[in-house]
Amino acid sequence: MDPHLLRTFTEVVRCASFSGAARELGYTQSAVSQHIAALEADLGVELLRRRPVTPTEAGARLLEHAEPLLLRLAAARAEVTRVSGAPAARITAGVSAPAMGGRLARAVARLRAQRPRAEVTLRVLERAAVVAGVTAGDLDLGLVDGAAAPSDPLGMPGAGALRAVRCAEEELVVALAADHPLARRSGLRLADLTDALWVDAPAAAVSPAGLHPAAAGEGFRTGVRYEGPDVRGVLDLVGAGLGPVLLPRSAVAGRQGVVAVPLAAPRLVHRTELLHRRGGPGEAAGALAALPTAADPPELTA
Repeated sequence: MDPHLLRTFTEVVRCASFSGAARELGYTQSAVSQHIAALEADLGVELLRRRPVTPTEAGARLLEHAEPLLLRLAAARAEVTRVSGAPAARITAGVSAPAMGGRLARAVARLRAQRPRAEVTLRVLERAAVVAGVTAGDLDLGLVDGAAAPSDPLGMPGAGALRAVRCAEEELVVALAADHPLARRSGLRLADLTDALWVDAPAAAVSPAGLHPAAAGEGFRTGVRYEGPDVRGVLDLVGAGLGPVLLPRSAVAGRQGVVAVPLAAPRLVHRTELLHRRGGPGEAAGALAALPTAADPPELTA
């Protein structure tokens, strides 16, 4: 059994969703379906029921073995690496929660393939803490995100001594409960939502507090404040009808009970930027920042 297929299988079971597993692993949903089909063909038995996504009896038995097997494989790799004698590169990166995802995971995977002994630590922090950590040298590099006009930088406070490199950019959408009166709109202006009670999740989404300049001075009221980095937890609140939130489209895609309505005005995008000290990100950190592939746009290039 291919361990890559086993890893996909365990993630699908954990998420109870093919699309959810695709987001977590950085694959397309089609690739995840192909992995599961290949594993079922190899074993000659159905492993997952599709609607809803749950393991069959055979799948449940496989799951009991898969997780220990994957753990042993990881332990074996670590042990072989430990005795190889080559010095290990150590990279510590600070990441604001919405900047996490498949692109970052693929970049780290490519780095590990290039440098098997690299020890990569990812610290999920608030945006300001990422900036402070890179500035102080506690972090080799940082990935931060936020809303900006297409032609403007993020303008992170305190980042003046750092170099910021644009890594990724995507559409910013308004996430609403599926039964919200505005959910069927083809686009929304922020002015359409000035009377709404927002979900304020400053560590996981674009905070209403940061929308005032973009909305020409209009105020926004908070109904629920979510103090944590888990985007899925924020979307649970949105799906329960507790208020809208601004997120990149990829964070909302495939989420049941939540719809993504494009933000028509003002024109804003969700941008991810790579931060490192102006003297350079260092040899190992530079490798993480310069690993595009033909199939993956060069979003982490310095």
